[in-house]
Amino acid sequence: MRLGVIRQRYTAFGGAERFLQRAIDALLERGIAVRIYTREWPAARTGRLEPVICNPFYLGRLWRDASFARAVRQSLAQDRPEIVQSHDRIEGCDVFRAGDGLHRAWLEERVRIGGKLERISIAANAYHRFVLDAEARLFESPKLKAVICISQMVAEDVRRYFPIDRSKLHVIYNAVDPDTFGPQVRENRPETRARLGLKGSHFAFLLVGSGYHRKGVPTAIRALARLPQHVRLIVVGREKVMARYRMLASNAGVSARVIFAGPQRDPRPYYGAADAFVLPTLYDPLSNAVLEAMACGLPVVTSTRCGAGELVVRENAGWLCDSTDDATFAERMSRLLDPAECERIGSRARSAVAPLTPQSMTAQMLTLYENLLSLKQ
Repeated sequence: MRLGVIRQRYTAFGGAERFLQRAIDALLERGIAVRIYTREWPAARTGRLEPVICNPFYLGRLWRDASFARAVRQSLAQDRPEIVQSHDRIEGCDVFRAGDGLHRAWLEERVRIGGKLERISIAANAYHRFVLDAEARLFESPKLKAVICISQMVAEDVRRYFPIDRSKLHVIYNAVDPDTFGPQVRENRPETRARLGLKGSHFAFLLVGSGYHRKGVPTAIRALARLPQHVRLIVVGREKVMARYRMLASNAGVSARVIFAGPQRDPRPYYGAADAFVLPTLYDPLSNAVLEAMACGLPVVTSTRCGAGELVVRENAGWLCDSTDDATFAERMSRLLDPAECERIGSRARSAVAPLTPQSMTAQMLTLYENLLSLKQ
């Protein structure tokens, strides 16, 4: 079987890319020939993988996305694999993996929080109109045979916005490799905590995510200000306007209690240094960071618009709150300051994601591909 995977952008810091690496490695091990259509791909990752570079010139993100989609379609017209799976909103694919969720759902959440001015700003933005149109054409395409929804939340959003047959929707959670994320991340905990300036008496919440506004860093900072002085917040991830968040921490009186660690290629030491995980994300279709934190035994407090939250509540592994409600976040976070409670909930978090192995994810994807191939024959 030849599988074509479309993913325009690749960054070593992204949770989606960490998933893509794991998924491709697992598929290659099962003998699936994988060709990836992308703007760039690190040479070190090539190996048995066949990258097809589609990198036409562009200015601005609208031109960027449109030119990439056009280049991919041209390449597929010349030599199309048996199954084409897109991680971007490009019509004509057989399988769409909704790893970024729905743009429409994300914009509605922004309007809910930002109100009339945000609605006007979005309506005036040509890029948002382009993405919404691309999303609609993707889901309305007769070539689309299956949608991989990375959470039940995403599946419900798709059904809410588009008249798509339910049989096309397949919920396949991202995998968490227990050999990578597990209790073993705590092996160097004392050294990492010392490097971060954490004392033995400090209770550390960890937040992992790039794009601080969307990941809810402001809510996490305001919640921290409501918690006792020995509580700390570690923020790992990329952000373009760091000064804004340092100022927010300063204005909240917690600048000495927030550790901005920046983007990290390997987040494991930070999971090992933390006592619990917090993510007040405005909209996150799943959040690999939540899954990784749970696998490492960290209890989780996240938002109601985080797809991974359905696993949190299913196993009583933490709590969900509205993404902007810092008072409720602080109250839930304070419950974890009891060591016994924190340990009990952390144990349930590990159990909740234990079934999400790479082998299980690969088996589900292969079953889907085989079913699609049988329909083509």
